[in-house]
Amino acid sequence: MNRRDFLTRASTFISAGASGMLLPKVSFANSAKSFKDKVKLQMPPLLDVQSKGAFELTAQPGSTNFLGTSPTQTMGFNGSYLGPTLRLARGSNMARVHNSIDEITTIHWHGLLIPGDQDGGPHQPIAPGESWEVDLDLDQPPATTWYHSHVHGRTSYQVYQGLAGVMQICDGRDRDRGLPDTYGVDDLMLVLQDRNFDSAGHMLFTESMMDTMHGLTGSTMLVNGQVDAVATPPKGLTRLRLLNGSNARVYTLIFSDRRNMHLIATDSGYLEKPITIDEIRLSPGERAEVLVDFSDGNRTVLMYKNNAHDDMMGSMSGSDHSMMGSAQATKEDAFPIIPFQPDERVRATIDQIPASFDASGHGEMGQPSRTREFTLNMEPMAINNRPFDMERINENVEQGAVERWIIRGEEMPHPFHVHGAAFKVVSQNGKAPRPEETGWKDTVLVEDESEILIRFEHLAGPEAPFMYHCHILEHEDAGMMGQFTVSPKII
Repeated sequence: MNRRDFLTRASTFISAGASGMLLPKVSFANSAKSFKDKVKLQMPPLLDVQSKGAFELTAQPGSTNFLGTSPTQTMGFNGSYLGPTLRLARGSNMARVHNSIDEITTIHWHGLLIPGDQDGGPHQPIAPGESWEVDLDLDQPPATTWYHSHVHGRTSYQVYQGLAGVMQICDGRDRDRGLPDTYGVDDLMLVLQDRNFDSAGHMLFTESMMDTMHGLTGSTMLVNGQVDAVATPPKGLTRLRLLNGSNARVYTLIFSDRRNMHLIATDSGYLEKPITIDEIRLSPGERAEVLVDFSDGNRTVLMYKNNAHDDMMGSMSGSDHSMMGSAQATKEDAFPIIPFQPDERVRATIDQIPASFDASGHGEMGQPSRTREFTLNMEPMAINNRPFDMERINENVEQGAVERWIIRGEEMPHPFHVHGAAFKVVSQNGKAPRPEETGWKDTVLVEDESEILIRFEHLAGPEAPFMYHCHILEHEDAGMMGQFTVSPKII
């Protein structure tokens, strides 16, 4: 089958189904022993720099034994795989990033609203043995953001190998908001990634035509870089910060007992009030925060519900250490990501869902001054039929402007990310956005057509422009990316 025939059949498959298959009742039979034998989920190390206002990261080679068989070569920041969770406050945050791997890397601060020369995109490379020092001057509301490599043509590989980590922008008022805030106890960070391994436990990065066309997906689930772990929240309300750190897979998340989640935040900060949901969809690059009540003490499992396009993107099976290791699942069911066993010995600090939040930190959006349209092309990989060119500025925006962007995707869903700005989703395919798309965002999953209102507050010149791109990393590397400047307003 040639590429065009494959795309045609793939498109037909997508149009035949909805964004998620109807899920039968999930059966999950785990013995106490099977939970007891699992290793406890560990949080990424916490690097709290709120008072110091300075930190150092080193991109370094590593060796990680994910499956308990043999170690595999990886990369990480300040460790063998992934990086520490950075807790940052508003104001100056001096960062020094050193490159100890044997190829050029960068570090993009995904979700930070900062000028282009601080953004860490492909125009700010760090050569092997060199360092980059930058003052991240933060002035934005609390949010869960992240950082990752952004080298043009190598982003997919370097992120897959582990060059990524989490940032939490804090203002010290979460306890006043009635939110759990004890890291690793009632405030849990879950970095979701799918990876492939061979029989010896070596992580496999492949670059086939299929991987380029639909993104590299894996059959083994990692949570915080661990396989087959168990989360142990307190017997009460717990905050889950969810990051889809996968290269390409879209997750629709549910609990095996269909317990509720209370959505409190999206990519760029808090909602005005919690929204009660029983499933949530996250595409690559998206984040969400939910409160979950574990006061019944019952075991439950966070599951990944099949999406209609999963046949193209790769199913979660085919490995002894895959998602199938914790529960039996069929193609029409859901696959386990991580089980939860509440710990009765740990006291929950919050006992009720907050009624509302002060979500005014971004201010009012305002009225759009112009409309731009973007089409994410599959053949060739491009935006508006123009593959990415480091020397070409695709768009010029005025500082302070609000614009309407209409984004269309060809052949399959595409997560669309914009650097240096926050936006609101107006509509998805002519309909109201999903609950997890109602807050301030920096990434949105485009199935057919998405309309957003976006505001540009931070400058970016032609020497360090902002990017907009598909966050399927293989698409980004292959050319589905553009860049824009933000210029001072002419008075």
